[in-house]
Amino acid sequence: MFEVVIGLEVHIQLNTKTKIFCSCATSFGDKPNTNVCPVCLALPGALPVLNKEAIIKAISFGNAINATIHKRSIFNRKNYFYPDLPKGYQISQFEIPIVENGELYIDFEDGSSKRVGITRAHLEEDAGKNLHDNNFSQVDLNRAGTPLLEIVSEPDIRSSDEAVKYLKKLHSIVRYLDISDANMQEGSFRCDVNVSIRPKGDDKLYTRVEIKNLNSFKFIQKAIEYEVNRQIEAWEDGVYEDEVVQETRLFNIPTGETRSMRGKEDSAEYRYFPDPDLLPVIVSDKMLQDGKNIPELPDQKKDRLVKEYGIKEYDASVITSSVEMANFFEKMIQQGASAKNSVIWLSVELLGRLKGGVGVENSPVNAIKLASLVKRIEDSTISAKAAKEVLDHLMLNDISVDEAIDELGLKQMSDESELIKLVDQILDTNLEKVEEYKNGKDKLFGFFVGQVMKASQGRANPAKVNEILKKRLIG
Repeated sequence: MFEVVIGLEVHIQLNTKTKIFCSCATSFGDKPNTNVCPVCLALPGALPVLNKEAIIKAISFGNAINATIHKRSIFNRKNYFYPDLPKGYQISQFEIPIVENGELYIDFEDGSSKRVGITRAHLEEDAGKNLHDNNFSQVDLNRAGTPLLEIVSEPDIRSSDEAVKYLKKLHSIVRYLDISDANMQEGSFRCDVNVSIRPKGDDKLYTRVEIKNLNSFKFIQKAIEYEVNRQIEAWEDGVYEDEVVQETRLFNIPTGETRSMRGKEDSAEYRYFPDPDLLPVIVSDKMLQDGKNIPELPDQKKDRLVKEYGIKEYDASVITSSVEMANFFEKMIQQGASAKNSVIWLSVELLGRLKGGVGVENSPVNAIKLASLVKRIEDSTISAKAAKEVLDHLMLNDISVDEAIDELGLKQMSDESELIKLVDQILDTNLEKVEEYKNGKDKLFGFFVGQVMKASQGRANPAKVNEILKKRLIG
């Protein structure tokens, strides 16, 4: 039996208006090489000037993970040569990062949680982007110099499932803090995974393999699972030391395999030294205070929702998994929908209908409309079953809930005199079964309910049908 050991390095692009060391825009999708200047092009004589906003956003993150904030930190030069790195080095933090020794908790369906340590979070500049087309490559330097916060976890993660839970929690925190849009498709939230295995009960850390540049929770999970199986097979076949070496690997999406990219560098190979063009970062008391002004975070919001609305902890975890979901839910409550039904109709019914990565913020049915639908169930205008048809209709048509109910003819029959006529009609045509029921065959009650619902084409109010039937059959 083997134990999996996983550590994660996550790069998030901070949503500052300008780059970390110059005044170029950080906007995504602009024409290649238009958001550049002498600093990010590394022209001779150009000097970097630190973006204060990036420091404050890093401090905010540090406070969110209960970390130590260093009042003095330094920037280093990390030396390596790659076409998308104009300087031939990256400005990063090494010996003294701005944030150190933090933590976050991941939640499980059984209500338990696990602490994952965060070693450090340091600031650095992003590189450009290489674009490969047939037999040639091009370099777009628009991204070069965009501020990155690199977040390094302790090797506390023991499965691909835990890794994804950690990443989703981290993603949620930076979105709540509004320090990054964390858009994985655009590269604002990127992950490198370090994977190793060891025999159960062994405390030694064995050779770790880094899987580089993963930008999808699904692919991260698949890459980890493949790599773990590859290492276990190598160990069991007696070729572990030959096949599992310290290296960087890439995940091949079509094949679902990892493949070797290059040998993994040690920190000594980067020849770090303090950047002579940048003074040490001294964090003022005001900057520390600005970094403490953070909103209610996922765990705090989860605890409040459980206490305030009496919903289950796991349901609260789902609702608070993204700031958009949490805002959607609370808006439904403000509109007068019950918490219990809001959870079900948001997390099960609406999310189940949103396809292709569409979030609730882009849902064709907004919080006000979904709350209105829930209230129509609660005031017995429609049944829960009919409400599903109404929601399907609303997903395709921009109309009100009441208009959808009328168009579909799904308004419940709640008029007592109408329902009595319907019940009597069913009982009169099933006199033998009525007699059997009265002689003790209680299960026939469900038959009568079903016949009334069928005769009403599902529109009869089930609660009132049950009430009337009891009076007729017992009376």
